[in-house]
Amino acid sequence: MNEQERRILAAQGYVELGLHAEAQAELTHLPSEAYSRVDVIELRVLCLMGDQQWAEALALTYRLCELESGEPGGFIHAAYCLHELGRTQEALDLLARGPAALRTKPVYYYNLGCYLACLGEDEKALRLLQQSFEMDGSLRSHARKDPDLDGLRAKLEKN
Repeated sequence: MNEQERRILAAQGYVELGLHAEAQAELTHLPSEAYSRVDVIELRVLCLMGDQQWAEALALTYRLCELESGEPGGFIHAAYCLHELGRTQEALDLLARGPAALRTKPVYYYNLGCYLACLGEDEKALRLLQQSFEMDGSLRSHARKDPDLDGLRAKLEKN
């Protein structure tokens, strides 16, 4: 393993531990051409999102969407950043235009449900959330603490 690969692997480990500053430090030592690699861009996005630097993360997510237009990750991250920036309708629009692979991901339905709940579309939100729970039961426990779903809490508990 060369030094560049070691630093990328270290940064991945730090991101998984929530140590974003340490991950960023590893990434700063990479040669400039490494910054165009998809895995490095995604690590940078995750660090920025972890530090709630939504606008900066959003700019990089668009690069991911461009480089991997058939992959769901960049679209999920971009929509989340838009939502956190208060641009929830744009987040929904972006996901609607995203690749078909999005529809295989439970988090796609979960996030759609959250965004619709924030926009007051409770019935649609509940249907999408239920679909996400059927695909991945662990999302139900996350929903119990998600502030986006505060208005639906009682209805979610019934399901």
